[in-house]
Amino acid sequence: MSTAIHRRVAACREGRDPTCIARVPSGWAVLGDPQVLRGYCLLLPDPVVPHLNALPPALQAGFLADMARIGDALLELTGAVRINYALFGNLEPALHAHVFPRRADEPEALSTVHPWSYDWGRAPRHDPAADEPLRAALAARLAAANT
Repeated sequence: MSTAIHRRVAACREGRDPTCIARVPSGWAVLGDPQVLRGYCLLLPDPVVPHLNALPPALQAGFLADMARIGDALLELTGAVRINYALFGNLEPALHAHVFPRRADEPEALSTVHPWSYDWGRAPRHDPAADEPLRAALAARLAAANT
């Protein structure tokens, strides 16, 4: 099966994904496109599997630990007050995790709802130049966390 997750992992492996932050033990950390909340990231497993329960327990734990490491980096670098994590796999039936930094300055009506309440069609698209400082800082933070 070829999903958007499979294609994006292949692009990360080949160095063709401009949203790629870093290789982490369980896969790839990438910036989300669009950036519905600044710093929105995804964790993509490598190799791609259908869902979390398709991994052996040790690899499940590794994937979830990497997801938390991305959240730690976002807390440190974005001024987020909390991190939202989501694993669905309904639209793209391949394991991937959404990692959203939530900030104190979000509009009140949106501050306590799930990120899909935002207008994703109006969110800024990934901009390699504008997003590079955050991407590089996340890469450095994740590299430090993996040593």
